[in-house]
Amino acid sequence: MNTVIVDKQAVTPNKVVCVGRNYVAHIHELGNEVPDEMVLFTKPNSAISEGLLAAHRGDELHYEAELSYLYRNGRFDAVAVGLDLTKRGVQSKLKEKGLPWERSKAFDGSALFSEFVPLPSEDLGELGLRLFIDDELTQSGTVSLMIYSPDVILQEVQTFMTLNDGDIVMTGTPSGVGKVKAGSQYKAQVIAGEQAIVSACWVAS
Repeated sequence: MNTVIVDKQAVTPNKVVCVGRNYVAHIHELGNEVPDEMVLFTKPNSAISEGLLAAHRGDELHYEAELSYLYRNGRFDAVAVGLDLTKRGVQSKLKEKGLPWERSKAFDGSALFSEFVPLPSEDLGELGLRLFIDDELTQSGTVSLMIYSPDVILQEVQTFMTLNDGDIVMTGTPSGVGKVKAGSQYKAQVIAGEQAIVSACWVAS
């Protein structure tokens, strides 16, 4: 089973729950409609990876940077920045046919995470994320821009699914998504106010 690092300790998530279409600007950039209810899907433990791929079995991949929360002891108690990798072409074909997204979202290597750190105990400012590609700011978003806040997401997921300690919830991506380019450097941060509280860097292969 794959693990993530939580406050310097290895933790094994059972699953990753993902929210789709949670930032209005991202919904518009993909030409989608604002959903009437929360869009949720899952990734298995086997999706978690440390390496960023530009393609998977011949399909190009697109990056989506997301604030990601670790569930433990009945609440979200740690945060990381994650990359939700998507086979956009495959996803578009599945959506046209009204079919599930798993083939485009839940493949091996489709979820990457920085280290998880405890949620700030003091008010450092609003939580957000930044993604830099080759040192250029490409994605940026904060909790206030979400349609559904992390607390609302947690409540909704728990209406129909049990979360186990160590499970991860990815809360959606702001605008600025695009194709992963082999050889490019992807640096992602969780920010509290203007302070980066955790970051990660991957070079796509």
